[in-house]
Amino acid sequence: MKQLTEQELRAAFVNCTKGETKRLFVPRDLADRPWDDLDYLGWRDPQAPERAYLVTAPDGHPRGLALRCPTPSAQQPRRNMCSMCLTTPADGVALMVARKAGKAGQQGNSVGTYICADLACSLYLRGRKDPGPGARMQESLTLEEKIDRTVANLVAFLDRVTA
Repeated sequence: MKQLTEQELRAAFVNCTKGETKRLFVPRDLADRPWDDLDYLGWRDPQAPERAYLVTAPDGHPRGLALRCPTPSAQQPRRNMCSMCLTTPADGVALMVARKAGKAGQQGNSVGTYICADLACSLYLRGRKDPGPGARMQESLTLEEKIDRTVANLVAFLDRVTA
């Protein structure tokens, strides 16, 4: 993924109003992110941990989603599988729900999927972050094929939000 500016990130959101995009939290460390290793940029709002954001650019045009998710708890997270990267990270997965874009979203319709709670799918795939023991299945796929599968899963979710 190519590095994006704060303005590009704010302009990418497909399921927010202009006012919401102006108010959403954007990380200040964008220059320090491992952009070459990211299939999407994901982050949580530190002031409102039930809010998460995800921006991707599979076709070169950034598109972002505002997500709602459960507040991280102090309990031991359940080891469920992420629908994007097919990892079962020690930090757990969370049901991330996105309001649909357009009129459907205004009527309260939403879609959800299970994603790594820390939104680090790309880093788990590439071995840049340790998901914990037993978190990755043994597969015969190459890294490139795993990345393609994750991007396809991400695009499918994005398409469900914008449909």
